[in-house]
Amino acid sequence: MKNQGYPLFKMASSPTKSSSPYLLFIFFIWSLKLGNCIHQTPKPQQWPLQFHAVLFINNSGSLQKTDLWYDWVNGRNFNIIQKQLGELTYDLEWNNGTSFYYTLGESGKCREITFEVGILRPNWLEDAEYVGVRHVDGFLCNAWTKVDFIWYYEDVESKLPVSWVFYTGMEAHVMTYEVGAALEDEKWQAPIYCFDDTGMASDIDPSDRMRLDRIAQNPLRES
Repeated sequence: MKNQGYPLFKMASSPTKSSSPYLLFIFFIWSLKLGNCIHQTPKPQQWPLQFHAVLFINNSGSLQKTDLWYDWVNGRNFNIIQKQLGELTYDLEWNNGTSFYYTLGESGKCREITFEVGILRPNWLEDAEYVGVRHVDGFLCNAWTKVDFIWYYEDVESKLPVSWVFYTGMEAHVMTYEVGAALEDEKWQAPIYCFDDTGMASDIDPSDRMRLDRIAQNPLRES
């Protein structure tokens, strides 16, 4: 077919004068949104309702490994503490403010302490002050501080906690972090001598000791 003077390809028309302000307005809104995303202050992740973490803790040269079982669903928190070349100690905390610090075995002891508040809430970091980015334990971390009591470091990429440091200088380093992990109910039972006047395992009746050995077994051992 013979070309009758029409171009084979029609070039795209340039924006009209009336459309230019509209396009500028769209670009302006997009720029604002992009700027907000870039400059938005990072927020720490809330703690999962249940998790298990293994921590290595350095307290001014005193070393310990702690198994932390956090269970907000049931209002309880468990720290199982192995100090370097020391005795295995259990720190069992309840949301009613009651805590038991105890050891097991024939020489086991228990001490009950009552606090005005219970365990940490999952959103306990929501009002923390952002202090920027830091390199901690080989990870690039967002960092927050809360009332100059604790500094909390979270991996920028995975959003997992890496470390937290108390004002005393005690450092906790997170080695493993299992979201949703829960310790069996029977392993949250404090020893029977936590509920008498002595707080000493040596004063327990032999029949009660058999019950104690069944209930207050090492919480890290599989059932």
